[in-house]
Amino acid sequence: MKLAEVEQTMQNAVEATQRAFNTIRTGRANASLLDKVMVEYYGSPTPLKTLANISTPDASTLLVQPFDPSSLSLVERSISLSDVGLVPNNDGKVVRLNIPALTSERRKEFVKMAAKYAEEGKVSVRNVRRDAIDSIRKQEKSSEVSEDESRDLQDQVQTLTDKYTAKIDQALADKEKDIMTV
Repeated sequence: MKLAEVEQTMQNAVEATQRAFNTIRTGRANASLLDKVMVEYYGSPTPLKTLANISTPDASTLLVQPFDPSSLSLVERSISLSDVGLVPNNDGKVVRLNIPALTSERRKEFVKMAAKYAEEGKVSVRNVRRDAIDSIRKQEKSSEVSEDESRDLQDQVQTLTDKYTAKIDQALADKEKDIMTV
């Protein structure tokens, strides 16, 4: 396993964590809140963002306009059954989602959720580290790399792990600040 591959895989873990953070409400309307919503469209689960135009006309409203008007009720039902926690209002052409102001209790719940996502991201970074170090040790046993090279590579992998774990911690701190800002 090459260091560039290890670094790219760790970067992917950070990006996945950031995408997970984007699905957490902060009290302002954001189209990425609906990224995880799947609609049962013609018998197969389809991401909402591929079936509808999602816009934010103001800071407290999301507007979902399906490309196929006949799927409006499916979209509405999928949003209400999802874990987004928003109540859809259907006016016959679009679905409106009003983003209520967050209570301090709800903000704390979202901070805990963000911490959980961050921990999952760190675990995936550490799994990449474990796999890389195992690969390096196998190369050392098969005499592809010397003991000193193996130690140097393992140190470089640990440095990358520390770097990407710090990135996740920083992203978590930014998200907590965003959530707790009224």
